[in-house]
Amino acid sequence: MAMRAALRCLSANFSPRLPQLSPAARSSAARLLWRSGSPRTLSSTSALSAALKFTDKHEWVRVDGGVGVVGISSYAQEALGDVVYCGLPEVGQRLEQMEEFGALESVKAASELYSPLTGEVTEINTELAENPGLVNKDCYAEGWLIKMTIEKPEELDSLMDQAAYDSFLKSLEE
Repeated sequence: MAMRAALRCLSANFSPRLPQLSPAARSSAARLLWRSGSPRTLSSTSALSAALKFTDKHEWVRVDGGVGVVGISSYAQEALGDVVYCGLPEVGQRLEQMEEFGALESVKAASELYSPLTGEVTEINTELAENPGLVNKDCYAEGWLIKMTIEKPEELDSLMDQAAYDSFLKSLEE
């Protein structure tokens, strides 16, 4: 709801008329479209989040060159509110899938963090010590929590993709 209100306020600042393309620009655009082989479409799911896998505890993991980057979902950070503290594990700690590895504290609540995969922590997001609000600001990029090795790649199959996670979230509302 807040997002819709913000978009309405933002869109009120723009002219409702779209600029007209010159004939040369239209033909250039048509050539680009033809070269690509297919028209480009917009999607409500970003390419970044499409590559994510989610747990039912609202953690996500993105595999990047054999390393799992772990964070919490947008749903989780919104439910928590303003994050004021991140308790993260030590580099080198070995985690089992769904083992608790830390906690986030906000002005509203505290929440445990669970490892989506089995592996060893190779890096923690040290920026979160000084600026835990990064989790709220950009939970899928700057607000990541840990990076870890992936000992059992088959565990990825037990996690939800974006569509399954969206369905899971809808089931929580019912």
